[in-house]
Order: sequence, then C-alpha cells, then structure tokens
Amino acid sequence: MKVGTTLVLAVLSLLLISAAARGKDKETQPAGQGVDSGSFGVFMGGQRAATETFSILQKNAGSVITSEFKSEQGMNRALQSAELQLTPTGEIVKYEWKETLPEKVEAVVLPNDEFLIERTTTNPSDKPAEQPFLLPASTSILDDYSFVQREVLLWKYLAMSCRQDKGVLACPLKQRTQFGTLNPHGRTSMPVSVEFSGRESLTIRGVQRELSRFELKSDAGDWSLWLDDQFKLIRIVIPDESTEVVRD
Repeated sequence: MKVGTTLVLAVLSLLLISAAARGKDKETQPAGQGVDSGSFGVFMGGQRAATETFSILQKNAGSVITSEFKSEQGMNRALQSAELQLTPTGEIVKYEWKETLPEKVEAVVLPNDEFLIERTTTNPSDKPAEQPFLLPASTSILDDYSFVQREVLLWKYLAMSCRQDKGVLACPLKQRTQFGTLNPHGRTSMPVSVEFSGRESLTIRGVQRELSRFELKSDAGDWSLWLDDQFKLIRIVIPDESTEVVRD
C-alpha cells in the first residue's frame, strides 16, 4: 500500500503517516487528536528575531492548522495569527489570517466553484476587497511567516511522491514534484517544487541527529527543510534571507 493513500484519508496527518509506516490501521487512530504542536524560533544573523507557535489538530471533519507569529525586534514588531481548515481529502475549507502589528489587516480565503476568493479588510467599516484566484481548493496555502504550513506541504509531498519499502518510507532522490500555492498575505500565487535530497547528520541545539533533507524551490527563492523520523519539521534554512528556523 502506498503511504499516499493513508495520508490523503488522514488529511496529511503526521500521526497517521507514522502509523502507516509502522503498518498500523488508520481506523485505530482516535478523532480530534493533536497531530503536532510546538514553536519555531526564527534566527537572523544568529540572533533570535521571532517565534511561531503552532498546532495541528485532526478531527473527523478534517484538520485545523493554527499559528501565531510574534516578533518584538525594535521597530520591526509584528504580530499575526492564522487558521487553516482542511477537508478530509486535504482541500481548503477556509483560511483566516489576521495581523495586528504593524498594521491591522484581516483576510479570509474561501473556495468558490473553480476559484479561490480572498477577501481582505483593512478597516472594519469598509467593504472587504475581493480578489479571485483561478485555483482549485486543493491548492496549498503558503503564507508569509507561517512555517508550519511548509510542514503540511512536505507531508503532501510524502503522500504524493513516496512509498513504503519494508516498513520504511522511501522517497525518490532529486525528483521534483510541483504544487500550486497561494500566499494570502502577499496576495499572490505561484508554483513551487519539492524534492528529496537524502539523509544528513546535523547538530541541532547541541544534539547530533539524522534528518531527511528536502528542497523547496520557487521564483521567490529556495528553501532547505529537514524532517525527523517522525516527520516533524526540525529546521529550515533560507539562504537569500540569511534566516534559519529551528524547532524549539
């Protein structure tokens, strides 16, 4: 059985990926349980600049990914939150994004037939500005400052491109898989590609670990991402921005 079948039915659930890799039946997993939670530290020039706190909850009706990004670096203070609701097949039900610093902005993304509609509000008394995107509900949300959404994208890649080999998840080396994405904060869409680059031994917070490395490539720049054997996102490096993101 390909792991992709289990992942799609489990809404790209990390716990069910792990269960599939161990040969367990997906029906043994309880509904409404936490899939992943924690925080990422964002480092620029070796100094911590921001923190993203996140959670991923799986329910019978789908999954909910929430995050809060906070930075208090001098004049660059920022505070924003996001909630992404997905169906059991991984399609967008609703995406809400709110920024309270440095400005007050709210955005909602909803599917509408073959379109995604983004409604943005900068003043509560004003009518929201609407922007349609000719994108299906299966599009991946990759918003600014939401690193947990990159974790969800990697799970989607695992579901589509990898398989089980004697109980071990095996991914093709250097084979790119393309995804359509939407950045609601930037009000832009673009294709991105993900590829598996192999296993690496890295020292993370003073502990040497064996991790799987993936490359996320787009016109906006390239990112390197590392997952552990439980398929949790551990590290991101964004070379063009001299930025490193590490799970706390």
